Order: sequence, then structure tokens, then C-alpha cells
Amino acid sequence: MLRTDRVYVAGHRGMVGSAICRALARDGFENVVTRTHRELDLLDPVAVREFYAAEKPDVAIIAAARVGGIGANSAENAKFLYENEMIAMNTVWGAAEAGVRRLLFLGSTCIYPRMAPQPIPESALLTGELEKTNEGYALAKISGLKLCEFLRRDRGLLYHSLMPTNLYGPGDNYDIVHGHVLPTMIRKFETARVSNEPIVHLWGSGSPLREFLHVDDLASACLFVLGLDNPPDLVNAGTGREVTIRQLAEMIRAATGCRAEIDWDRAKPDGTPRKLCDTRLIRSLGWEPKIRLEDGIRRTIDEYRAELARGTIRL
Repeated sequence: MLRTDRVYVAGHRGMVGSAICRALARDGFENVVTRTHRELDLLDPVAVREFYAAEKPDVAIIAAARVGGIGANSAENAKFLYENEMIAMNTVWGAAEAGVRRLLFLGSTCIYPRMAPQPIPESALLTGELEKTNEGYALAKISGLKLCEFLRRDRGLLYHSLMPTNLYGPGDNYDIVHGHVLPTMIRKFETARVSNEPIVHLWGSGSPLREFLHVDDLASACLFVLGLDNPPDLVNAGTGREVTIRQLAEMIRAATGCRAEIDWDRAKPDGTPRKLCDTRLIRSLGWEPKIRLEDGIRRTIDEYRAELARGTIRL
């Protein structure tokens, strides 16, 4: 990817897309194309085709998606499947039809089987049953990455995919019901600290193991693989470090300064027991993350407080 390329970032207002736009700006890319949802509905194939025909980007980075935590996914698997499938098909197929030279499709490690070997290698894809709580989202992302793989094989297009582990950082969604675990915990502990509440209620047992990658590290991984002449069809991006949800809660509670006790609601689902990326492939190519989880959590809490003060926080 050249700095003179015209680069389209789908989903530029989301946590991932905005981090990618920041990374592009830092690296000297000045010709970045974006559209809000109001300006371009990615569920509309005609609108997407017309956009590609008019803007003629050289590179597309597909970071747009309907995302949510375990509650949102398990309650609306149908919507997560439909909307993410349509976004993937329209943006990837539309790019191919319009002659977009290169495309990076972003997914998630939830594409892998629920009981995949740990750490999860890229070769685990489609080797077992998916986690039921986010099956719709996972199926849509699998379709998108497979479409990239087939277009590369059938048409010689340099379309490839990157699968990040659980993400966090500036611009996250702090919705208590539908948000992901880390931002939800930040909001709960911060609210309890400010209100001097004695108890914070959290879902599940706290026993599942999870890996967390700061979104700025993900953005650097995206630009790294886009700089490769012959990238893998699919590559994981993660830290290789995991913590239990209980450990994560303790880290966030300490970082916020909250003194509330934690009540674990074991009637709520835990999700996949363990989900650690095998990152040997991307590390062998020359990329590794820079932001430690402890440092990233403190930065994210500071950013949460600043966003709350400005009234720009996503809830």
C-alpha cells in the first residue's frame, strides 16, 4: 500500500475504524475516503456499488460491522447474521466489481470453534461447532473472509483478512446491556466509584479466559499487513496473553479506584471458556503489539472520563 493510494475505511466512526484513520494520518496517508451511515448504507448493495464507482478507491479496509457483547449477540443472532452478512458481501463484492486493487477485511476470533485448540491457530477455522451466543456474527464474518479468499484465488485480487482478539480503547461502546466485557466493566466500576455504590454486579462466574488487544495496536497490525506484498489469506492479531474475567475485573476496579464489592451473577452465561490467539504467524512476519494491558486499561479509563466530560461517549 502506497501513501499516495486512495484508501476507503468502512466504519470510520467506530472504535476500530477511527483507530485505523488515526494510524493512516500518522503514517502520512492524506487521501482517505470515509462515509457515515447516513451518507452510505452498507446494507444497500446498489448504494455501495455506486459509491465504489464514484470514489474509485485503490484500497478498502472493511472495519464496519454490527457489534455487541454476549448479551446483544445471544439475544439477536438473526440480526447480527443478516446485517453483518450484508455488510461483508456488499463491501467486498462491490470492491471486486469496481476494480479496487486491494482489500483488508476485519473479523474477530469468534469465527473459530467454541472448543478450538488453545492458542487458536488460523488452521482451526471450520473444524468444529461455533459458540452459540455469537454464532450469527461469526457466520457472517466467516462468509466475508471466505469471499476474500475466493476472489484472491479466482481473480487474483489481493483481498485478505485479519482476525483480532477482543478489542478495547478510545471510542468503545459503553452500553451496559449490549457492550463488550471490558468497557462495560469500566462503566460499572466508574459509576460505582462516583456514586459510592457498595456492590458491582457482573455476569457469569468470572472463570473464562480472555485476551485483550488495544485498538491502536490493532490499527498498527492492519497497516503492517497492508504493507506486505504477499500477506496470508487469514492472520490472527493478538497479544498472546490471557487473563480470567475475574482478574480483569480486579484490574479495572483497582485502576478506577473503586472500592465496591463484586457480585458474580452465575445465572448469566460465560460464553466460550477460553479464547487465546495463536499469534506466531503475524509475529513471524514482523509485527507485535506494544501496549501492555495494564497500561491500556489506565489509558482507556482516562479516555472514558474525558469522553464522559465532553458528552461524546457512546452508550
